[in-house]
Amino acid sequence: MSEIRVLPQNLINQIAAGEVVERPASALKELLENAIDAGADRIDVRVSDGGKTYLAVMDNGKGMTRDEIELCIERHATSKLPDGDLFNINFLGFRGEALPSIASVARLTITSRAKAGSDTAWSLTVEGGRKGEMRPASHAAGTTIEVRDLFYATPARLKFLKSEQSELLAIKDTVNRLAMAYPAISFSLADERRTILSYPATKDVLSRLDAVIGHAFADNVVAVQAEHEGIILSGFVGLPTYTRATGSEQYLFVNGRCIRDKMMAGVIRAAYQGLIGHDSFPVVALFLTVPHTEVDVNVHPAKTEVRFQDAARVKGLIVGAIRNTLAEHGNRTATTIAIGALDRAEPVGLPQSVLTSRPAGGGYRNYGYRASSGSLSGKIPLPKTEPDEPVFLHDSRSVRVETPSPVEMTDNMPPLGLAKAQLHKTYIVSQAEDGIVIVDQHAAHERLTYEKLVKNHDQPIVQALLIPEVITLTEDEVARLMKRSEELKQMGLVLDAFGRDCVAVREIPAVMDKTDLTRLVQDLADTLKDFDDTIALKDKMKEIYAKMACHGSVRAGRILTIDEMNALLRQMEACGTSGQCIHGRPTYIKLGLNDIEKLFGRKE
Repeated sequence: MSEIRVLPQNLINQIAAGEVVERPASALKELLENAIDAGADRIDVRVSDGGKTYLAVMDNGKGMTRDEIELCIERHATSKLPDGDLFNINFLGFRGEALPSIASVARLTITSRAKAGSDTAWSLTVEGGRKGEMRPASHAAGTTIEVRDLFYATPARLKFLKSEQSELLAIKDTVNRLAMAYPAISFSLADERRTILSYPATKDVLSRLDAVIGHAFADNVVAVQAEHEGIILSGFVGLPTYTRATGSEQYLFVNGRCIRDKMMAGVIRAAYQGLIGHDSFPVVALFLTVPHTEVDVNVHPAKTEVRFQDAARVKGLIVGAIRNTLAEHGNRTATTIAIGALDRAEPVGLPQSVLTSRPAGGGYRNYGYRASSGSLSGKIPLPKTEPDEPVFLHDSRSVRVETPSPVEMTDNMPPLGLAKAQLHKTYIVSQAEDGIVIVDQHAAHERLTYEKLVKNHDQPIVQALLIPEVITLTEDEVARLMKRSEELKQMGLVLDAFGRDCVAVREIPAVMDKTDLTRLVQDLADTLKDFDDTIALKDKMKEIYAKMACHGSVRAGRILTIDEMNALLRQMEACGTSGQCIHGRPTYIKLGLNDIEKLFGRKE
């Protein structure tokens, strides 16, 4: 007797359910995609016990006739491939596996009435793959699908389901992702106790994204738009100072399909390289429109992954568009930075409206101020004012510093304002047209130095030290540095061995401050220890320049003159990425005048 046999159809469906229906949320995803494909503009979801005992999806789409209802639960029955071309898929669902798979492991009821040519609704129940009798029903145009007792027919699967709360969170995530992709559709989610989610239909993509993602999303993102050879990218990317501890708030949609792809997560990381810390993840919502013949959506049972015909072209488009967009808005910083500062201050009676301040920057005019191209000591033209002499405290000693008096607010006020004081030898306080700006002088100059080092990589401008700086290291560290001395020289850093355990620094990049050379050289020696000998420093250029910028910038604790402070502000305004340092931390925060007045009770 042959050991090879054809499995029963019901068992085939249950096996398919194991791939397609992992949990209530995955069943819901299939049902929601069917509703969207049916042209619905309103979809309501009802659940009980995290979807394990009850899950229903109601839509006002085109509905089904009696014959279509009976046919839709047959395996591989679909209305989504009219021309039978798997390389030209214009629908979210297309394989005809969802309904028969769900019906094989649960109690499924379909009630529907076709919009066109039918005034009667019909209902069909399928329990564990066993089809019931078709019955007339009362139902508006559209379809309602109810799933009861998911996995009752395969009890072994039940033990792999998580708690009600965990399953409900997965359901919410499913609804949220499709709601972001289709803002023109109204979505709602409710259980037996309350309405959990409610998103009215809208034409404004950003308002839908802000409603779903929250956390002041709209205030801290910039729009991105690009197109290349038929591939269109649109969406919103977060400011580098607006990040999360995980990548859970990175959303990528391809032809309306939400995908989760490690390769694309790496592309987003590459776009933010040098702008955020290694343990931070940007918040993005990107929408890719790709010709259907150039993308394969049939590579994963749950359709959460895709393959591009020309992946390099897609990667290049995303990275280039994001970096160009961030460069245009680089001197903006996230409003959540200022919010956090106000929260930690614990003011009495803080108005709630303070927590919704608008972002600094964006849409700046040309104010006629030219950034200094040299060191911070460059003279910057300031409005002519009568000087006053406020007193600043440095190490408990009174020091008189000449500074301009308050200036009249005019259209010539630069975006980051005019410097008024330096606090704790670390923070620059500036008066802007509509508030005050507080700048971390080291973080800001670190970003500026880094950008100049990268820009001048091919032909670095160096300055020779009048007296070489001799730095003591270990013999191994000296050997590592000398082995890479020619490569370091190409970056503008000239080192010579000075005995067995010392190096002499003879030249440094002209844009660097030389006050912290000892720590810089020590840090470079430690960094080179982690590099394989076969790795050229040009391949680690940004990492090396980040070290050089960190230790070659104006340090906290250095007293700056008013001219130096204003020079730094003007250079920040001219730099496209000055809103955050190379570690992803903000270089400044801005407090709006309205918010300050509310803090002091001058406004409600």
